[in-house]
Amino acid sequence: MKNRNKFQWLLVLLVLLVLGGCKTATKKEGAKRPNILIIMSDNQSANHVGIYGDATVRTPNMDKVAGEGVRFTNAFCSSPSCTPSRAGYLTGQDIWRLKEGANLWSILPTQYPLYTDLLETSGYAVGMQGKGWGPGSFEANGRKRNPGGNAYESFAQFLKQKKQDAPWSYWISSHEPHRPYEVGIGAKSGIDPAKVKVPGYLPDVADVRTDIADYYHSIEVFDKELGEALELLKQSGELENTIVVVCSDNGWQMPRGLANLYDFGTHVPLMISWPGKFKKGAVADGLVTLNDLAPTFLELAGIPVPAEMTAKSLLPVLDKDDTQAAADREFVVLGRERHAFVRQHGMGYPGRAIRTRQYLYIRNYEPGRWAAGDPPLYGDIDPYMLNYPGPAKFYMIANKDNPAVKPLFELGMGKRPAEELYDIGSDPDELHNLAADPAYKHVKEKLATQMHNYLVQTKDPRATGGDVSVWDKAPYFSDIDKRAHPSEEAIRQFRLDSVYDYLK
Repeated sequence: MKNRNKFQWLLVLLVLLVLGGCKTATKKEGAKRPNILIIMSDNQSANHVGIYGDATVRTPNMDKVAGEGVRFTNAFCSSPSCTPSRAGYLTGQDIWRLKEGANLWSILPTQYPLYTDLLETSGYAVGMQGKGWGPGSFEANGRKRNPGGNAYESFAQFLKQKKQDAPWSYWISSHEPHRPYEVGIGAKSGIDPAKVKVPGYLPDVADVRTDIADYYHSIEVFDKELGEALELLKQSGELENTIVVVCSDNGWQMPRGLANLYDFGTHVPLMISWPGKFKKGAVADGLVTLNDLAPTFLELAGIPVPAEMTAKSLLPVLDKDDTQAAADREFVVLGRERHAFVRQHGMGYPGRAIRTRQYLYIRNYEPGRWAAGDPPLYGDIDPYMLNYPGPAKFYMIANKDNPAVKPLFELGMGKRPAEELYDIGSDPDELHNLAADPAYKHVKEKLATQMHNYLVQTKDPRATGGDVSVWDKAPYFSDIDKRAHPSEEAIRQFRLDSVYDYLK
């Protein structure tokens, strides 16, 4: 009996020694864990960056980060809308798994683990500035802070107040290049409207060129913000142990951009660098989403990735010492529910899309609704209530019966069929819907099947026959949007009513 007790005490002592050793190792390893700096623009399409091929917009700091790290050419947001895109990014999950979290101006249910919370629990200092997750109400379902982290006025304040020995994660959520813009500010800042590239789905006229130049100016403001953050990071002495991520939440605020499942709403810039640890000056052409950042951050921090996360880590693509070829996705699946409150009774415009290297297939579940919002405001296109200037949208509405503009007006603001199919290689502006073309029947059927199977696998109520009413009935925490007030200029130009009540 004595020998048995002696053996038990020896076993306990051995366990304690092992656990003590593990704690020591963890602490040492924790000191080496990288910092994470995320700098996100608001409503910027992938092709509007110098290093991505735009010869007009001036983005030296974005170009620098890309040159020092990995630039992703096929990065997409999970949803072309600020709140759900950011929800997918924080949770690493497809938006249709997040209930009300799939909507703009709603809530993000607390049941879904966030990479920010998991980092903080493991010892990271976690901060943010700007929008973070949103727009929406984190207080409405009992959260004590924005899901993006603890709020700070600036990156400098965060660096000053955080614990010296703690690894950290900080999210700079810029307002740029979100509308509204000062009309003509682009030209005033030295951007020549004659040199901007007008995509095929917009009229090539002076108003549109001015609008794009103003947007470019806002991108350049963001790029300067990025440069200031990088300089501050350098001065802090923590540059070498900090991963820098530069991206946007979704595409630009033009017709067929924001709130649309076309590439102009979902294809975003993404650049990631870590001096000496990640590949330098590399280009990654594989299909990825912003959701992939959550498991990537957790893996870098040595934290188990929750099984609920449908995204996958980007480390195999980033790590310069990883000799294994990263498995390239054959496709990514994206979605949208209700964007702004722009249809009677707050109805959304639900859709799902599957994007391969060559094709984009879209399923519109409510083709009877107006994709861009109810006329005459077409509120899912900014300016959403026509309450501030927007030269491109104003021009298209004013000239909607002009034979040269009418087809583009219909593409941007008209009703859409249940199915859309585009060949990206031959039609990069996604102007020609091939869904009804017999020559593409097999392509369409294959993509539709792949998308359906993925949606079933990830438990999307739109595919499984579950309750989809949550998205049309979800709270919308911006009452001003429910009663739209166009500007005096818009009322006069388009003979509008002074108020449009979408609650009736």
